Amino acid sequence: MIILICIATFVSTLLGGLLALRFHSKLYLILGFSAGAVIGVAFFDLLPTAIELAAKTYGIREVTSMAGLGFVIYLLLDRLAFHFNQHKINDNASAGLRGKIAAICLTLHSFLDGMAIGLAFHISLAIGSLVAVAVLVHDFADGINTTNVILKENGSRRNAFKWLITNAIAPLLGTLSTLFYKLPAENLGLLLALISGFFLYIGASDFLPESKARHPKLITLFMTILGILTLYTAIRIAGA
Repeated sequence: MIILICIATFVSTLLGGLLALRFHSKLYLILGFSAGAVIGVAFFDLLPTAIELAAKTYGIREVTSMAGLGFVIYLLLDRLAFHFNQHKINDNASAGLRGKIAAICLTLHSFLDGMAIGLAFHISLAIGSLVAVAVLVHDFADGINTTNVILKENGSRRNAFKWLITNAIAPLLGTLSTLFYKLPAENLGLLLALISGFFLYIGASDFLPESKARHPKLITLFMTILGILTLYTAIRIAGA
């Protein structure tokens, strides 16, 4: 059962990324959708799950503070990366440092997604299956987002594909890793809260401004709202 779910997460992520590569000329639409998807994942999936997992040890204030810390950490990393890029030659054959940092965060999130699946199966088959459905739903968006953050920073399609494969493998490894240990739920909750802060920054401060700059029309706004509603609906249907 777990092996089949691992394969499914890989395929879902890969399909999302290939879609982004195939329709790169319409990147402003994908960026708009990705902004909504990333923000939706943070608000409707990661943060609520983090609060639930950490509830026995940490209060809502502590969990949301961790999300705020994640936002600030990513802000600092982004500003440092931007400063660094100001002093380096632009190389279209490789992704910019900012793109790599974002891709690493997305990959870490995917790894934690896999961990969430495995740890949920430690509780019961029903809960594990429910969490797996929720993860599969937004793994597709994860693939799109991973590809976008590389292409947006003038990265090559080849480099974007490498990061896509890395991100697609991450949930598989995360799930398999839980066969060898059990992470306390409250610690996993804090990690998810931290990552939700990363995602809020990526969506609000990166994808949204970029999509508007590329094509400042109502269609871009529509795609962002569609991204939010898509993730919200999918997560509600999955019961996550």
